[in-house]
This record gives sequence, structure tokens and C-alpha cells, in this order.
Amino acid sequence: MTAHKYQITVAPRATYIAEQSDADADRYAFAYTITITNTGEVPAQLLSRHWIITDANNLVQEVKGQGVVGAQPKLKPGESFEYTSGSVLTTPVGTMRGAYQMLAEDGTRFDATIPEFALSVPRVLH
Repeated sequence: MTAHKYQITVAPRATYIAEQSDADADRYAFAYTITITNTGEVPAQLLSRHWIITDANNLVQEVKGQGVVGAQPKLKPGESFEYTSGSVLTTPVGTMRGAYQMLAEDGTRFDATIPEFALSVPRVLH
């Protein structure tokens, strides 16, 4: 089956960074860690990223760029690459989703979907 020849699994997780946030200034900082695993059969390189970040007011930011954290990792089948980055929202809740543009060793370009994940401030008990 060719469907599994080009396959990248993306596992995101996000955390709220209280010390970099300021609710009075509508600034909510989040860190997210992404694990990218080549679950396909062909070595592939991450070329670029496309993020769609949506806050609670439905304000959408799109972020496009080369690589991730300055890297364009090449992953053999079974290899993973993990990195941490950040995002700042003006609301305490939002979502991120997107895609990585990949280039397989055989010249095939394909997208690796980044599943939507939530950015949210944990409830603070007083």
C-alpha cells in the first residue's frame, strides 16, 4: 500500500507559562512540544511549517516559515525529532493546528498534518 509509504506522525502537547503571561495586558504565553516521527517507509526531510493559530475571539494568525526552531530535520523510518517552541495569545484559550511540508528521499513532496490541540490557561483556585 502506497498510503503508508509517506507518513509522518505528529504528537503535540502544550503548557501554559504563567511567568511569561500577564492577564491584565491580555498576554497569555504557551509553550508547546512537538514530536515528529517518521512512521512511513521512506526517509523524509521537514522543509517548512504552516501554523493556524486561533484565539477565543476567533482571531486567526497564520505562521509560515522554513523548518522548525532553525532546523530542517531528516528522519529515517522510525526516527523522531522533538522540539519546543512558543506562542502568545491575547485570550486565555485558543487552538493551534497546521502542517509540515515534507520532502521524501525519492523527491515526493507531501504534507504531515499537525492535529489541532488546545492552548488553555489552567483554572486557578483562589
